[in-house]
This record gives sequence, C-alpha cells and structure tokens, in this order.
Amino acid sequence: MSVNRPAAVVVLAAGEGTRMKSRTPKVLHPVCGRSLVGHVVAAAGELEPESLVVVVGHGREQVVAHLADVAPEVRTAVQAEQNGTGHAVRMGLAELGGAVDGTVVVVCGDTPLLTGATLRALAHTHAADGNAVTVLTAEVPDAAGYGRIVRGGDGAVTAIVEHKDASEDVRAIREINSGVFAFDGKLLAQALGQVRTDNSQGEEYLTDVLGILRAAGHRVGASVAGDHREILGINNRVQLAQARALLNARLLEEAMLAGATIVDPSSTWVDVSVVFEPDSVVHPGTQLHGVTRLGAGAQVGPGCTLTDTSVGAEARVVNAVCVGAEVGAGASVGPYAYLRPGTVLGAGAKIGTYVETKNAQVGEGTKVPHLSYVGDATIGDHTNVGAASVFVNYDGVAKHHTTIGSHCRTGSDNMFVAPVTVGDGAYTAAGSVITKDVPAGALAVARGQQRNIEGWVARKRPRSAAAQAAQGVSDAGGGGGVEPGQGA
Repeated sequence: MSVNRPAAVVVLAAGEGTRMKSRTPKVLHPVCGRSLVGHVVAAAGELEPESLVVVVGHGREQVVAHLADVAPEVRTAVQAEQNGTGHAVRMGLAELGGAVDGTVVVVCGDTPLLTGATLRALAHTHAADGNAVTVLTAEVPDAAGYGRIVRGGDGAVTAIVEHKDASEDVRAIREINSGVFAFDGKLLAQALGQVRTDNSQGEEYLTDVLGILRAAGHRVGASVAGDHREILGINNRVQLAQARALLNARLLEEAMLAGATIVDPSSTWVDVSVVFEPDSVVHPGTQLHGVTRLGAGAQVGPGCTLTDTSVGAEARVVNAVCVGAEVGAGASVGPYAYLRPGTVLGAGAKIGTYVETKNAQVGEGTKVPHLSYVGDATIGDHTNVGAASVFVNYDGVAKHHTTIGSHCRTGSDNMFVAPVTVGDGAYTAAGSVITKDVPAGALAVARGQQRNIEGWVARKRPRSAAAQAAQGVSDAGGGGGVEPGQGA
C-alpha cells in the first residue's frame, strides 16, 4: 500500500446551509453535472482510501439516498445534532470503529473545486514531514475574514488565528486555513476527547485539535494548494454560480488542451462526465450534459443542448435538443430537431428541420428531412421519409411499433398507423393514411379521389376577390364565365 494512501477520508456534509434558502440540502445542489458532495467524494476517491465516510445531518435521508445512487461504496455516519466540526469528525470515526491506525483526511462537503491532485499533495506532505496534523492552506489575494496561518522559523504551523482576533501583523498574512486536514488517526481520536465546548457557539471545534497536539509536542505542518480557488466553499447561490463558472472553465480548458475546439468558451457549458475526442468542435450557445460524447471531427452547435447523447465521428448537430440519443458517424441533425430517448441514427442518416424522434432506429443513409414525427419505429437503410409524415404510435392506451424497410420512398403527408410494416423497396403515395402492411416493392395509395366542382367560387362567393380573380382567368381564356353577382 502506498505510504500516501490514507486509512480514511471523512467528508463533513451535515450542515443545514441556511444561506442557500432552499428545500434541497446544500451539499446536493448541482454544479456541472455533480452534486457538491459528489465532487468532494470523487476527489477524495482519487486517494484510494481504505474507508470513505460522509457525515450527514440536515436532510440526511436525501443525502444518504443520493450517495447510495452515485457512490454506493461510501459509508455514512449521522450527526443528529450539529454540535461543531470536531463533533462531526467524532461521529465519522465512530462509524469506522473509533481510533484509526494511519492517516485520516478530513474535507468539507461543499468544496466542489477541490481536486484529487491537491489532496494527494496534502497526504504526501503529511507523510514526508512526519506531521501529527497537516493543514491544507492557500495564499489568497484578499484574506479578509479568513483564519490566518502563522508559521514558526522551521515552517511548522504555530497557530491559526481568526481574522477578528488577529493583530495588524497577522492580518497582513495572506496564507489562510481551508478547513481541510490530514491527521494521524490515533492522535486525532485522543485529541478529540480533549476538545471543550467553552466557546461562543458551545460547539466542538476541529481546529482546537491543532493546539492540543502542538501543546503535547507534536508537529503541525501545512501543504499549500497550487490554486487558491480550489478551497472555495459554497454558502449561497452567488457562490454556487461562481463555482460553476470556474469549474466549467477548467473543464473546457482541459478539453481544448486535449484537442477539442471550443469556439466560444463563454457561451459553452459542460458537465464533468462529457467526453471530447480530438478535433471535435463545439460552436457557441451549446450545453453538453450527462454522459455525452463527441466523436473525432464531430461538430455540435450553435444552439444545441445534448444530454446523455453520443455523436459519432464527423457527424453534425445544429440547433437541436438531444436526450438519450445516439447519432451515427457522418449523420446530420437539425436545425431545430428534437431527438428523444431511444433514438439511434445510423451512419450518414439525416434528421432535418422540425423533426422529432423517439424510440426510433433510423438506418444508414436514411433521411427524414422535414416536419415529421417518428416515434416507436424502425426504419431501414437508405430510405426517404416524405415531409409532414407522422408515425401514429399511440392508440390512447398503448404504444405500437412501425417498421419501414430499406430503400423505401414514402410520400409527403403520410400517416403510418401502428402497428404497420412497409416492406423493402416499397413506395407510398402523398397524402396516404397507411393502416395495412405494404408488401416489398409495392405502391400504397390510401386517399380519397379528388373531385373538382366547377364554378363553385362564383356561385358561393360571388363578390369575393377569389371570384374576381377566377373571372379574370376565364375572360383571358375566352371562356364563358359567370358574371359577378350572378346566381346559379
């Protein structure tokens, strides 16, 4: 086992977060596709700790259910009453059976920008320096309101002084406490037993452990975060938005450095689970959510929102909304298309303007170019579906399936009343309502015969502009028309 691998990570996620002004527990608010606590658990997981426990309190039923869904390997401990950070850590250790032999890392559940790399550096410094406690610190441009890190001549931390208690000399220090620590597990358990509650809040402060261990002759060290923004905690919706912007910028930078083109990062928003292959291009005004993947050379946007969607190599998606869809290599989607869950487009397929699909498999090279709805359907290869077609899949009780074969040509304004099958190479006439299966190679015509009633406008709308226009055509042709106003 690596010497830097901690025995345990304890995530503090029990607070109410009243400044969020929300029915949702603070740590469950989302940022770039993960909850706040989900980001922290993911970063902590990169340490590969022997145990990872999240201390829950406010809204614990929701938090526990969420963790069971996104990180089932995580254990939870309950802090029924929020009696301070020291008390929360004691609850976490109790879940692990008490004193832990090895390093215990304590992190806050509302720091979504914290990275695994920074936590690994903290664990490395803790082990290399032989500290009883190592504080994760950061040097910030403006330290007002933060606890200052006071160091001795050997670089060890001698005190953490709150802003309100600091002298002018101490307030000039820009190195601050992040609230993230690495402890010797056994010493932590012993010191927590000595923490008092004789303070203004009547709570057990975890920071008191540092003074207790230092007084006992143990060394307290520090590890400085490379980017001070990583330690930002979220307490209100303004800070939530700021963290989202920072994380989004980080994700886009990583994508661009890996070979993706982001034309306008300021109008592009992505989740942490989005994957970009080299030479994929994202145009302005695009949002990529969930498990979305852009293949090599794929182009998405402008004006797209894709969720849990894969876009194949060299495919093009423009002004479209896609949810749970698969777009094949070289396929084309949009503008103004809506691909709903279960849509699978084959290579080179086309879904055009104002087309909606759902639970539909569209074959290689097949085109649905205009103004159509394709639901609960299978369409073969190299078929063309005429404009204004509707796959009538719902009878008011159940959904039914339509199958159209390969190399078919269906006319405009067709209704396919499911369940129905159109065989390979078949044609359907424009304006048809297809209610029966069409054999391969057949032409299906399902429409009423056209009947022209001569002179109807002149008789029924005698003084209208239409009647006058018709009269003009009749006069020009030398035929005997009906005089305006003349009845039949």
